[in-house]
Amino acid sequence: MNPLILDGKTLAKNIEQTLAERTSALLAHAPGRTPILATILVGNDPASATYVKMKGNACRRIGMDSRSIELSENTTTAELEQVIRQLNADPDVHGILLQHPVPHQIDERYCFDAIAQEKDVDGVTCLGFGRMTMGCDAYGSATPAGIMTILKYYDIPLKGKHAVILGRSPILGKPMSAMLLNEDCTITVCHSRSYDVQSHVRQADIIVAAVGMPAFVQASWIKPGSVIVDAGYHPGGIGDVDPAAFELASAYTPVPGGVGPMTISTLMSQTLTAAERALGIS
Repeated sequence: MNPLILDGKTLAKNIEQTLAERTSALLAHAPGRTPILATILVGNDPASATYVKMKGNACRRIGMDSRSIELSENTTTAELEQVIRQLNADPDVHGILLQHPVPHQIDERYCFDAIAQEKDVDGVTCLGFGRMTMGCDAYGSATPAGIMTILKYYDIPLKGKHAVILGRSPILGKPMSAMLLNEDCTITVCHSRSYDVQSHVRQADIIVAAVGMPAFVQASWIKPGSVIVDAGYHPGGIGDVDPAAFELASAYTPVPGGVGPMTISTLMSQTLTAAERALGIS
């Protein structure tokens, strides 16, 4: 079997070209109103700092700008909320991203939900999640929305397919299940309390692995011809799926170069859409 590689890196580059054209059109319509993504980093986690830097670089590649807010490890929930409220009220800021995770003393969910709906370009609020689940207009959580873009671009059949999602996080597993359900998939969600995960995976037409454990999904679990989406990344370029499993798939996302670039691409796209809406362009 020669599986199709779902190349998110190349797709993201192609999307960036379109986004750059849209940004140029926006600036022609509203000179000086460069779309801005505000990123909030709380604490000194090196991986989070790297992700924030990557997002800032992506903004600049397409002609947008970023505003980086760095807060101390000892920031309180109230202090973080105040920063978010200020960004909500700033007409120059079109999107707000609170980098996950935040230090333990902060109520992350409360702060996510403080982000204004029109600026929730990372799709993290409860209201945005509820609207997306019901098929209403909302910015989708960036990683699962990026996965949906990959699946649709490569014409992966979804209607009636059995999708098994491994992981139930509020920013990946749960919105992923809702997005696939909205496309008429039959959904199974496995998590840390699930029994006999292998038997569920063996029934899957589509597998989305988002458990944060290197090479967790084994080749022996895979139904030949299934589609594997690996949303994990670990040192050494290993995802949540044993690479040997890819040989049994009809299509798969590589690690790296699959899901990761599409997460950032989705964030850029949704920030630009928020700016266009704020300026009355769409």
